[in-house]
Formats: sequence, structure tokens, C-alpha cells
Amino acid sequence: MTTWRSDLFCTAFNKSQLPPDIGEEIVILGRSNVGKSTLINSLLERKIAKVSAKPGKTRSINFYYVDTGSRAFRLVDIPGYGYAARGFDERNSWWKLIDDYFAQERNISFVIHLMDFRHGPLANDDELTNWLDQMDMPRLVVFTKGDKISAGKRKGLYQQHMKLGIDSLLPPFITSGVNDKEMDALREGIIDILSEMAKLDAKEAKSLR
Repeated sequence: MTTWRSDLFCTAFNKSQLPPDIGEEIVILGRSNVGKSTLINSLLERKIAKVSAKPGKTRSINFYYVDTGSRAFRLVDIPGYGYAARGFDERNSWWKLIDDYFAQERNISFVIHLMDFRHGPLANDDELTNWLDQMDMPRLVVFTKGDKISAGKRKGLYQQHMKLGIDSLLPPFITSGVNDKEMDALREGIIDILSEMAKLDAKEAKSLR
């Protein structure tokens, strides 16, 4: 599969630093310490996002420019949610920044919602799901830390999570951040979703003529 070209485009700590909306954006959301930075580095095949064992490391919205060879978009890394050890004022400033981002009229294609495969959707994940539903925001669910579960138990745990009624554009992917085949499948899935969305947009535009 063609290697994606990528670069850090912009880092925003407040509303005034958010870049203008100039193209497709895919947003990555997940609880603190879910492995978001590790997944981004594996997905883009370079150490571009800082990885830390300490939850709540990402405090800004990071925009990565991505060129897949067939299309280009911006991957938007949103600070992790649900980490209570941070101060009240600091956590409030994070949420304000996130609200400011989503309140803008941006060309968000879909959200990648990361969940820890060991636990599946927790209360914070359900809250995020409801919030995305209110905005009518499509999402792709990706399980992280799949390597923490033995191969023999993966299928059963996956089925157990799916019985909870997880809504996803494609069947949720299981990733570990260290398996190339998993990342190849996820990249193909992302491109497939963007291609299908482009077809739907073209049909809608044609019907309005």
C-alpha cells in the first residue's frame, strides 16, 4: 500500500489559533491514555505525535496534513477526555477549546472514536457517542491496545463489545499500534469511507442541478 505523506500543519491552544477550514478533516477522539498518539504514529508511519505514559498529555488540538496519494485531508487530534487528575480550570479550558472547534462550520468528514479494547465502551464513551449523535456526526470506531488481549480471546471479547450496539461506519477495527497489517486495513477503511462520501456528495450535487 502507498505510504501516506504527512506533516504537522498547526497546533492550537485556543480559538484564535484554530486554522481556517480549507478542506476535509477527520477528527480523532478518545479517552485519556487510550493510545491515541501511538495510533496516530502508526497510522502515519512516523513519530509525529508525542507519546507519554502519563494520561492527559495532549493539551492542544493538533492538525496533521495527510496526503494518501489519491486524496488529501487533515487529521485532527483532539485532547483526550475523562482524566480527572488535571485541575478543574485546566480541564474546562480543554473542553472550551473542543467546543470552539466543533462550533465552527468545518468540513468534518467523520470522527474516529478510539476505545480501549480491554474495556469496550465506558460511561465517558457513551457520553461522547450521545454528543456526536446530537451533532449527527458519523463515526468510525477503532479499538486500541488489542495486543493486551490474547489472540484466543479476541473474537469473544469483540462479539461481547458489539452486543452493546456500537454504531460505526465500518465494523470496528482492532489495533495494537505495532501490527502493520492492522494499520494497512485501517488506512484502507479510511480511504473507502472518504471515497463513498465523495460519491454521495456528487450524487446530491447532481440532484440539485
